[in-house]
Amino acid sequence: MSDTVANAEGLQPLSQIERVVDTFTAPSKTFTDILRDASWWLPWLLAVLVTLGFGVAIQQKVGWDKAYANILLHSPQAQQDRINQLPPDQQAKQKAVGAAFVKYIFWCTPVLSLLFAAIAAVVLMGTLNFGLGGNATFSRMFAVWMYGTLPFLIQGILGIITLFAGLDADSFNLKNPVGTNVGYFLPLDSPQWLVALASAFDVLTIWVLILLTIGCAIVGRTKRSTAAVAVWGWWFVITLVKVVAAAIF
Repeated sequence: MSDTVANAEGLQPLSQIERVVDTFTAPSKTFTDILRDASWWLPWLLAVLVTLGFGVAIQQKVGWDKAYANILLHSPQAQQDRINQLPPDQQAKQKAVGAAFVKYIFWCTPVLSLLFAAIAAVVLMGTLNFGLGGNATFSRMFAVWMYGTLPFLIQGILGIITLFAGLDADSFNLKNPVGTNVGYFLPLDSPQWLVALASAFDVLTIWVLILLTIGCAIVGRTKRSTAAVAVWGWWFVITLVKVVAAAIF
């Protein structure tokens, strides 16, 4: 057990705002404070605000029909061909349904993020506790996830800025909205497996993985190298599944 974790009770308690700031400047302080208090409401509130702002930007500057059409352009050719082979009226209906689905899923993101965070917390807690000798609790791991994924909000903020700054609607891809990864810069005709692989090497994702490694080590009371096995191991598995699935389908 590290000295930081062992002396957690003696550290100055942090406010929620201090936790958010320290996540970017001194993450160990934030994750150590989670040992005292596993609350997570501020990161989620910030995510809601960024989602609302990004959604308004998409609605005003791109439109949901166009956003869905752009997603189709970045989809496998077989999927595009299936829609293009439909009669015009069925094509229009299919695209309308797709646009509505994308729109409502996007607006449900804040709620869905809680579900995803719960699943991630359970998976990481199980991996640490039962596979790597850790001692994490669900509430603390949930809080680690909420704070550790804060850098992803930068993607939404950059998306808002670029859209209101005049980004061409034809260039907007909701699945990969800003150039923080190599996949963003690949041409449309690139193999889907290559896009999946290149998109995995994302600056914000790597930042999040580092934060989660620090947080898991502290709340799980393990070495950082042990926590890295859990965090980066799952990232590798998920990336591999995406790449293989893209190559097959």
